[in-house]
Parts: sequence; C-alpha cells; structure tokens
Amino acid sequence: MTEQVKKIAEEGIKGVDWLLFLALIPILGAGLVTMNSFTGNEVFFDRQLIWIALSVVIFFSFSFIDFRFLRRTGVVVLIYGLATFLLITLFAVGHTAKGAESWFSLGLFAVQPSDPAKLALVILLAKYFSRRHVEIAYFKHIFISGFYAFILFVLILAEPDFGSAMIIFSIWLGMVLVSGISKKHLLAVFAVGLVAFSGLWFYAFKPYQKARILNFVHPLTNISGSGYNAYQSTIAVGSGGLLGKGVGYGTQSRLHFLPEHQTDFIFAAFAEEWGFVGVLILFFLFGVVIWRILLNAMHGVSNFEILYGTGVAIYIMAHLLINVGMNMGILPVTGLVAPFMSYGGSHLLTEFAGLGILMGMRRYRRAAHKELMKNEFLGI
Repeated sequence: MTEQVKKIAEEGIKGVDWLLFLALIPILGAGLVTMNSFTGNEVFFDRQLIWIALSVVIFFSFSFIDFRFLRRTGVVVLIYGLATFLLITLFAVGHTAKGAESWFSLGLFAVQPSDPAKLALVILLAKYFSRRHVEIAYFKHIFISGFYAFILFVLILAEPDFGSAMIIFSIWLGMVLVSGISKKHLLAVFAVGLVAFSGLWFYAFKPYQKARILNFVHPLTNISGSGYNAYQSTIAVGSGGLLGKGVGYGTQSRLHFLPEHQTDFIFAAFAEEWGFVGVLILFFLFGVVIWRILLNAMHGVSNFEILYGTGVAIYIMAHLLINVGMNMGILPVTGLVAPFMSYGGSHLLTEFAGLGILMGMRRYRRAAHKELMKNEFLGI
C-alpha cells in the first residue's frame, strides 16, 4: 500500500510542469512585495499568503486527478448549472461592495462566483467545440455556444460587473476563433456585438460605467471626478521611469493618490516602484506562463484537452491585457484584477484550479500515449 501511494505521488510530481510553476512564484512574490510596501498594513499581505497557500494546495491536488470525466456531458452541464445557480443566488443573498452585488460574504473573507464561472465556461466550450469543431462553419454552433456565454454575461453584467462580463465575452470569442470560425461569420459576430453594445449603453450600463468609457475616449476631461483613477494610474506608471523608485518609495501609492492599489491598480503600483525594466521582467514571466499553458494544451490527448488548455490561456491573457490596459490608460477602467498579483482569493483559487486541471490532463496524457503506442505495436 505504501509503495502504491509512493508511486502515485511520484507520477503526480512528474506530471507537474515545473517551469510553469516556477514562473508563477516571482509573479506571486511581486504582488506580495508591492502590496506590503505601500499599505503599511499587514492585513492584505497576511491574507494573501493564506490564499496563495490554499491555491498551491489546490494546484498540486488537482494534478493527481484524472480529468477525463470532464468529457462527460452530464458533468459539464452540472458544472455550468452550478456556476449559473451561484450567479443567480447573488441577487438574493449577495454582498454589495463598491456598487456591485457580486460577493458572497463569509465573515473575514468574501467569494466572487464570477471567477469560477469563467472557468466553467472554458470547460463547457471545450466540450462543445471538441465534438463540433469540424462543423464550426455552421453558424448555429456559433449561436448556441454564444447563448451559453450570453447567460453568464448577462448575469454578471447585472451585478453590475462589466470587467468580468468582458472576460466572459473574451473567452467565448477567443475559443470560437481557435475553433475555426469563418471570416463571414466573424464579421457577423462583430456586427451583433456592436448592436449589443449600443443596447447596453442605452439600457444596461450604469452612469459610472458610461463615465469610465467616456473617460477612455476623453481621458483628461474629468480627472478630479470619474477620470481620477485612470489619471493617477497613468501618473504612477509613467513616474517609474527606467528602474523605478524602489520598493516602498512609490509616492502615488504610499500617499494614497492611487486608488485600489492592492487590487485593480497593483500593476501601476508595481511599475512605479520597479520601473520599465521590472515591467519587462514581469511580462517575460507571464509570457513563460502562457507559453507553457499553450504547450501543454497542444500535447493534449484529445480535442477537449487542447481546447481546454487554450481556453485557460485566453482567460489569463484577457485578464492581464485588460488590467494592464486600464492601468496604462489605453482601456476603460473595468475593475479587473491582475492575474496572480492582485489581492483576493476568488481569482487566485480559480486560476490555480484551472492550471491544476491542466496538470492533471498532462499527467494522464503520458498513460494515454503509452497505451496508444502499445496498441499500434500490437496492431490493435
């Protein structure tokens, strides 16, 4: 029994992409160091350590699991249904913070169900397109997959959480593109998106959301009001210069000119302290993470594993690009956190769970390839 457990442990450890995991450590560290340098309060730092520890446990625990059961339609429907149910439940028992009813309050901690909903959508679309990728030219599959994403999109937008809603849209669009959508249908998708945005502008967006988008178009029109956050963020990023001001010497964050510096604008606080060189190193590390995710995806044993890994890469890239874009003033402020860096447990647990599932798929691909080679050798 002991030998069996030891063998399972060794297989699980071998199944982990250690280059991917090692690239995540300095990213996590960058978030912790930046967070601790400007708050003057160890609450965020200490809690983040707890979230990181739990996330790493989930990552390695999931790497031991054979996730071929995710190919079953019933399992996928259950995951998607649970994510939808939690989003609906928010409207009855959710906790309102910063104008959005998007949290379940658990005493000292709060959980945001929109984060696991993003991973649930990746799993659902991977399942859907893995069966129908050769039929993607038929518009009905784009419509049906879009309908699944639209349900989550509307529920999240109604909280209101425009940033997470845009991630839902990005995941769907990215996975549709990877699955092989035609140019004609792509134009149709953008036309529908334009019409939908017009409808959202007039009937769904809150005044502050409209103000953020208008500030994106005219960033200097209201820097003391609705454009304050974006303006202070661009100052922080620009003031970092080549080498930065040094850890703990970021004036925009330490003097509290930069709002939400432990969550939405942690990238700006990092850029101010570490400068252009530090940002380049950070981008390099994220590049390694995305590269390893895609590499593992490409070696998946079936279309489902390939599409799942690609969806996880799209999910993380969309979060990073939108967060960095709003920190630099080239995208509207949407309230999205920086992956692996910002304070918060919901996004960390989801990100590491998504990567842990990918590691589990990586582990059983070895057995699958061995079985395939054996069958070929035996002529089966």
